[in-house]
Amino acid sequence: MPRREWPFAVALALLGGAYLLLVAAMLVADFAFTSPDHVLAALRSPDIRSAIWLSLLSSGIAVILSVWVAVPLGYLLARTRFWGRPAVEFLVDVPVVLPPLVIGLSLLILFQTPFGDLIQKRIGWQVTYDIPSVILAQFAVSAAFAVRTMRATFDQISPRTEMVALTLGCTRFQAFRMVVLPEAWRGVVTAGTLDWARALGEFGPILIFSGATRMKTEVLSTTVFLELSIGNLEAAIAVSLLMVIAAAVVLMLTRFFGVRE
Repeated sequence: MPRREWPFAVALALLGGAYLLLVAAMLVADFAFTSPDHVLAALRSPDIRSAIWLSLLSSGIAVILSVWVAVPLGYLLARTRFWGRPAVEFLVDVPVVLPPLVIGLSLLILFQTPFGDLIQKRIGWQVTYDIPSVILAQFAVSAAFAVRTMRATFDQISPRTEMVALTLGCTRFQAFRMVVLPEAWRGVVTAGTLDWARALGEFGPILIFSGATRMKTEVLSTTVFLELSIGNLEAAIAVSLLMVIAAAVVLMLTRFFGVRE
């Protein structure tokens, strides 16, 4: 870089570095505040173990549902032009821009209507303030991010090989299954890992739609809230560190398997 451009580069580094320093300082503060004993004590708590188990179960199911939706929807948005496409794109983006508390409230209102009562009677499960509501709240928010990731993945895949498969006699489904999906596997992994991290960290929709009942609908994010509400800061920080570690693992997986140009 020419010497005359150094002031510009230094200004960029200072502005960006201030934010990076803030993030690093927060992580250092979390690790400095707690100790391995606090983490072990938290892991020995039946309430927190139950929250960990439910978090892993609910976020895992939410990921499966999200990827199941994101792959076909991302493919449609990337490959096809159809009537109503702007409306579809708008609906996909709504969970991204809406405050999470509003999503939780909207879900709660939906299942208070006759339509929601009919769904609960049909499936024979209580949804609100029970485990299904945790999964649904996580899915409602995180699926939008998975759809965005899969759309970006299919946008980066050249349609040429798919067109060749079609000219050789493959149906659209066969070309999709045998040609497109194998090329999109990195995007599927990225969508799944990012979706899991997002679902694991959801708080607002779960608090409104599911509550924070110990040993029932408590997940890791609501555990932090509950422990803070009773003044148990050490346990709250210990649980937060577990979520930080999970996020770090997800970031490493995303960097390794991420969509590449």
